[in-house]
Amino acid sequence: MNRTPDLIDAAREQWSGIHPDVDTASIEVIGRVLRAAAVLRRKLDSTIAEDGLNRAEFDLLCALRRSGGPVTPGRLNELTVSSGAATTKRLQQLADRGLVQRSTDARDRRSARVQLTEHGQEVIDGIFPRAIAAERSLLTGLTTRQQKALAGNLAELLHAVEGP
Repeated sequence: MNRTPDLIDAAREQWSGIHPDVDTASIEVIGRVLRAAAVLRRKLDSTIAEDGLNRAEFDLLCALRRSGGPVTPGRLNELTVSSGAATTKRLQQLADRGLVQRSTDARDRRSARVQLTEHGQEVIDGIFPRAIAAERSLLTGLTTRQQKALAGNLAELLHAVEGP
């Protein structure tokens, strides 16, 4: 496949001059995944920022909306790949804005549950379609076939690094 060299190709070439004994093939995948993620995030963040949210808050609200009911902060950590401290801070900020509410678990008073408020659900339901439209527009340079192949390959990569 012929393609235009990119910054990752240039980085590999530069590293080969500095460390010719180091195999930099991993940069082909990792470097591109990380760079693509950074570029995509920068372009998509403006869509959600219009509603006063950052990416981490948006991801947390999406996780709550998809869950369909109260969940533990620990489960939110897993769903958003966040630390407990970061999730706690975000939940407090979102609660202060009336987007989420916490309650004590009736069966285990030491455990909390978090859910969207009605306002939080309205906010995320308003933002989500616009966020998906923005994502779709960023993928227009790829054919449907390329998108499906890339999605499959990225799923395999995630499985390899996260496990089953």
